[in-house]
Amino acid sequence: MPTPEPPSSDDAGCPRAVNPPLPEPRTRTGSPSLLQRAALGLLRTFGWRTSFVWPPEPRGLIIVYPHTSNWDFVIGLLFRIGHALPASWVGKTEMFRGPFRTWFRRIGGIPVDRRRAHGFVDQLLAEFARRDWMWLAITPEGTRAYTDHLKSGFYQLALTGGMPVALGYIDYGRRLVGIDTYLHMSGDRDADLARIRDFYAGKRARRPEFVGTIRLRG
Repeated sequence: MPTPEPPSSDDAGCPRAVNPPLPEPRTRTGSPSLLQRAALGLLRTFGWRTSFVWPPEPRGLIIVYPHTSNWDFVIGLLFRIGHALPASWVGKTEMFRGPFRTWFRRIGGIPVDRRRAHGFVDQLLAEFARRDWMWLAITPEGTRAYTDHLKSGFYQLALTGGMPVALGYIDYGRRLVGIDTYLHMSGDRDADLARIRDFYAGKRARRPEFVGTIRLRG
């Protein structure tokens, strides 16, 4: 049985992944590139540490919670570059028609048309089916303002696609940004949300008053 790969982390005390990481479908060099070092160096300059465990499977979801500030995108992008994580994210089709469309695609953007007859989940499942490797980052609150529930798309995707969910976080209290824990959803919604709620307990947003409640409608 192969030995699990240790986490690439600045914080040895962070929890390990639930599943041991599998070999990723691409070659990783032995040392970080200049761009990676620059991204991690910028984070350190502003007092941030990182914790990262490589994804255990070639396809999955990354939920980023809580999300209350535009700074989350900047910090998350530096984290993604610093750890050479080929993660994707979703944006409205309108975003990809302007002058930044090429750059958005280069940093992992996927345009989704919410007006199409088939839904958000079906479009993304089709995108997963087309790719050998795809980890999709989603902010389940769907807004930077307060909301009393999470959008259910990530949960439907995880169950329908049988994919693991990475619990991503940007903890302004500890100045720690990470992806180091992976869960498989069981289909027992209350139990699954309880596990997610327990994980994020104590992690502080930039705007704590805007943190959404970890619950699904219905």
